[in-house]
Parts: sequence; C-alpha cells; structure tokens
Amino acid sequence: MSFLIEFWNFLKVRKKFWLLPILIVLALFGGLIVLSQGSAVAPFIYTIF
Repeated sequence: MSFLIEFWNFLKVRKKFWLLPILIVLALFGGLIVLSQGSAVAPFIYTIF
C-alpha cells in the first residue's frame, strides 16, 4: 500500500498524470490474463485480440 501512496505523491509532484491511464490499462490487461489462465473463458478472450 505504501507503494501506491508514494507513486501518487510522485505523480502530484512531477505533474505526470498522463501516466495514470497507461498504468490502469496495463493493470487491467494483466488482471485479465491472470484470471483467464486455465478457465473456460480463455478461448473467447484470445479471439478478442
């Protein structure tokens, strides 16, 4: 949790708010890949890409 607080402070001080959407999209794709491993939904997710 301290990493998120420190990262938020970095974004505020350096005014790099454009990094936030990139990281959110990467986190969503990572979560999608982790959740789809070994599930019945995996073939349908791979057809999207």
